[in-house]
Amino acid sequence: MSINDYLKEHHPQYREPTLRKMYATIQSLTQWPQRGRMGREEGTRELLFPPLPYLAAYRLKEQDIEVLRIYHGAQDWR
Repeated sequence: MSINDYLKEHHPQYREPTLRKMYATIQSLTQWPQRGRMGREEGTRELLFPPLPYLAAYRLKEQDIEVLRIYHGAQDWR
């Protein structure tokens, strides 16, 4: 289930502000691509969305930023 679908079903009042915060935070990578911490897998970085319980795994590819996946902090993602 996507984050959008989950929030729409369970917490509709938080859906829009949560998605806006996540989008703006990911957009900030265009100016600060090294902003995220070193990732758990080689060649990746992790971007947190405080105070939200999510993180985005991403990698830098020359001039591009590739978001691999967005995880919930309680999710087992190994």
